[in-house]
Amino acid sequence: MSVPVIPPAIPALILVRPQMGENIGAAARAMWNFGLDHLRIVAPRDGWPNPDATAMASGAGRLLDEAQLCADVPAALADCDFVFATTARDRDLSKPVFSPEAAMTEARNRIAAGQRVGVLFGPERAGLENDDIARANAIVSVPVHPAFASLNLAQCVLLMGYEWIRGAGDVVPLEQGLAGSTWASGAEVEHLAAHFEERMTQAGFFYPEHKETSMKLNLRNMWSRFPLTRADVQMLHGIMRQMVRWKERDRDD
Repeated sequence: MSVPVIPPAIPALILVRPQMGENIGAAARAMWNFGLDHLRIVAPRDGWPNPDATAMASGAGRLLDEAQLCADVPAALADCDFVFATTARDRDLSKPVFSPEAAMTEARNRIAAGQRVGVLFGPERAGLENDDIARANAIVSVPVHPAFASLNLAQCVLLMGYEWIRGAGDVVPLEQGLAGSTWASGAEVEHLAAHFEERMTQAGFFYPEHKETSMKLNLRNMWSRFPLTRADVQMLHGIMRQMVRWKERDRDD
């Protein structure tokens, strides 16, 4: 009884006739940045293995060691159920055209359904040929400036890798760095506001008298708008205490 082959949980990235070993290595490095390690290489111009690729991979050499070397595009796609072809140019072919984000979402859905997905990347000089793209099920078009649409091979791989990992929910849209501190509590902000109000009253800041209430209200409202950490609160308390000490020393002198 044969054991069914389980498709990998990631797409295969297929470099078609890459010209420079450095670009292959840079593409492997970009793949590994985003957890992609299924690499196929079709007819590399300078042969394989390539020491320039290994030097450029910078820690991603395992991807190169395990890469599948394919004689042509049909061989590279033989086990794929769905294939994307990346291109920045209009090829006048009747195929669905995905953005990188939508393509990787589609890839994730198909892989989850048990399909093998491949993504074709063309050689550096002119990209994929129409004959290559004709074998794909869909096109991925990267939105670039029309006056300079050419992307470096590794850059294109990097874009697709980023969209792949972003689809997994691993990219946090916004994260506040607190530099080891934590957000100040309401009580801590209230104490800080009271400290400032006390010192500013002593300094005669709330003048004229008929504006004192509104000035204090505006000051309290200002504190509520600040996203203060505990370190911020401690520093502001320290500033106020130092200003008072300086004023007392100045008076004594």
